[in-house]
Amino acid sequence: MNYKKISLLFLLSVLIVIVSSEFGMFWDNVLFASKMANPLFNNGIFCWESIPLESNPGHPPFLATLLAAGWKLFGKSLLVSHWMMLPFIFGLLWQISCFVNYFVKDKLHQLFAYILVIADPTLLSQLVLVNPEIIQLFFFLLALNATLGEKIYLKIIGLAFLGIVSYRGMMLCAGIFLIDFLMHIFIKKRSVKLFFSKQVLITYFLAALPAITYLIWSLSTRGWIFSNPSENWGNALGFSSFHDFLKNFLRNIIVLGHRFIDFGRITLILFVLITLYVKRKNIKWDKIMLLIIIILFSTVVIYSTSLLINNPMGHRYFLPSYLSIALLSFILIQKSKIKRILYVGLLSSLLLGNFIVYPDSISQGWDASLAHIPYWKLRKNAVEYMDNNKIPITETATFFPNYTSIDNIVLNGDMRSFDSFSGNDKYVFYSNVYNLSDSDIEQLSINYFILKTFKKGKVRIEILKRK
Repeated sequence: MNYKKISLLFLLSVLIVIVSSEFGMFWDNVLFASKMANPLFNNGIFCWESIPLESNPGHPPFLATLLAAGWKLFGKSLLVSHWMMLPFIFGLLWQISCFVNYFVKDKLHQLFAYILVIADPTLLSQLVLVNPEIIQLFFFLLALNATLGEKIYLKIIGLAFLGIVSYRGMMLCAGIFLIDFLMHIFIKKRSVKLFFSKQVLITYFLAALPAITYLIWSLSTRGWIFSNPSENWGNALGFSSFHDFLKNFLRNIIVLGHRFIDFGRITLILFVLITLYVKRKNIKWDKIMLLIIIILFSTVVIYSTSLLINNPMGHRYFLPSYLSIALLSFILIQKSKIKRILYVGLLSSLLLGNFIVYPDSISQGWDASLAHIPYWKLRKNAVEYMDNNKIPITETATFFPNYTSIDNIVLNGDMRSFDSFSGNDKYVFYSNVYNLSDSDIEQLSINYFILKTFKKGKVRIEILKRK
């Protein structure tokens, strides 16, 4: 046991929590954390049926249950919520280390590979937010590392918990199964019949039991599983024609490609593709092929499903693939004569990705990089300005993910709530971290004037009043 590494990773985890302790609930986490956890806090942490339909996406309320339990024990606050993430942040950082060490044997190289892997902007952003993604990624890597190391009991534990974090967790379980199967066939060169042994079938059956139990419970108590009957978040399969479906499918292909190359990852992708082609005759393919399998198949069920439905596709959905691409990049760097230059270049590309901010008219994954960090202080200052100048929160419109109560964002007991923008509102609370449609941007420009602007770096908040 490497106690020095454990201590360093634990201290890093604590530092992450301390630095991010004032970052509020953001993006989908307003739903997965606050809106789902509040009913559990009020009615019982396992009283899942108390989650109202308008706040229920159908996913297992893993994070909500965890937060409700923490609030019961230590009090409801944003600080407590961040500290509840500590075990999973530490566990994830440890599992990433185990993943890196499986492919990289030199101890100094392990350190540099680890730094490159954790430098991914989307991973860094998720580490500083209260969210189910870090929990999900921890259990995924626990299951993956157990699969690579042939540790059956850890594999069952990892998969069992992964399957009840969210529906995407269940999809990642399918990804682990595919990786296990392909590794058995193409890496270990064993027969298909041998893979479907009694031991393997029992392993996956036991691992699937929690997810199966949840799905049965959901269907029997609510009457639905995946699609909220009120369609609060739209109809994922609501296509008016095949042409409409095809148009959406082609658009999703472009979006998927963008998710992989966004925030500086394009340099890693290009480097990997060029190196694999140029060095194809000189590469030892065993471990590289295994990493390629992990890159392609860890999230294959997620991106295959995402291509077919009419729903937004988050950058964070594909984190297992991003981390594997970064690790493959590091391994391929060793094939070059300019290792240091390439390493610094790729690492810089990822770190600089956190400073990418698109124009207001272009949608951005604000929870997929650290670009959102200035927003939290600006938001606090903007709310204080509104209170000091008697601008009522309840008469102020805003946009996703801010059109909810202040308490749902920062858990401070302030139940005043912003409204969703209609175009006829007296006041508007706007930030460029909200992805607005072109028509909404035009309405703000024509019908409103700015009372006050709060800005830091490329992030800004504006308080506007109707002309």
